[in-house]
Amino acid sequence: MQPLTAHKTLNTLNKPLPVARYRLRTIWSILDTWQQRARQRRQLPDLSDRHLQYIGLSRADAVGEGDKPFWQAKTGKRMPHRSDIKTLSLTALTMIAFAANSLLCRLALGEQSIDAASFTTLRLASGAAMLWLILRTRKPSQATPYSSDWLAALMLFLYAASFSFAYITLSAGTGALILFGVVQLTMFFSGLRSGEAFSGISWIGLVVALAGLVYLVLPGVTAPEPVGALLMAVAGIGWGIYSLRGRGVANPLQSTARNFLLTVPLGLLLSIAFLGDFHISRQGLFLAITSGAIASGLGYVIWYAALRGLKATSAATVQLSVPVIAAFGGVLLLAETVTLRLLIASVAILGGIAIVLTQRHINNPPRS
Repeated sequence: MQPLTAHKTLNTLNKPLPVARYRLRTIWSILDTWQQRARQRRQLPDLSDRHLQYIGLSRADAVGEGDKPFWQAKTGKRMPHRSDIKTLSLTALTMIAFAANSLLCRLALGEQSIDAASFTTLRLASGAAMLWLILRTRKPSQATPYSSDWLAALMLFLYAASFSFAYITLSAGTGALILFGVVQLTMFFSGLRSGEAFSGISWIGLVVALAGLVYLVLPGVTAPEPVGALLMAVAGIGWGIYSLRGRGVANPLQSTARNFLLTVPLGLLLSIAFLGDFHISRQGLFLAITSGAIASGLGYVIWYAALRGLKATSAATVQLSVPVIAAFGGVLLLAETVTLRLLIASVAILGGIAIVLTQRHINNPPRS
């Protein structure tokens, strides 16, 4: 048996030291994690709805997370919360309602069951009536002082009137694609004008979307009727400007109701101007009122409810589905055909817009 040397004796005595140091570090790391978790959970209820949406939490999720003890970690896979299912359902209903506007208008005007001016007036009037009926059911404390915005009302009217006249000749899917593409492009160019920085990838997406829109309206056998396409582009510009005017409004539902009400006199003037074209059937009356009261009025109410659980980028991106729903609805309900031109243009326009929206989210995260 070899005698222990001084070196071996020292190593033997020092072996417990690294183990103890490791255990102390582990305990310290656990305590530090608990401390950070407790602080974060205390701060969660104080975050704004915008920041909660950015990190993927609803207000109910934040309250539930804040009530957990500091030693309880998050579960690796969160089961769908009831609020998540509600947001998903409301969002799906809204997209169907927005697409239904195109289908109802095309059905009414394509079968000549009503003239375009009367459809516009009835849609705006029934939308205003529905929104104000909903506002009447709310508590007075939920109303906020609001001054009339005639420019916003004018842009809303420009959208509605151009939308109706465009659908005399356009198919539901083509009209929805032009409308949505121009709305988003209007908002993108507004951002550029206000000094928003676009990355190289964003510029590529913008060029692709513009190229898709140009390709869609180029002359050809399957090209949309040019006057109808131009009118729908005007409708898109009007809706884009209207949406920009509505940013930062304290009570969007109240603002939308007031703007709809302000457009009713303009709609009556439009009907008088086109009095020679006046014709209306029971079906036309029903379709116009349904478009205004249900697809527009109730559609906006549901949309504002869904926005509470959606991130800003998700709210913009999910609207990419509207032209697709309108196109499939046109095939199923109106016996319309989906051409190769429409498919290629849809991929270019919607894909380009999706690229820009994603890049804007990455480069411009929400600020407090």
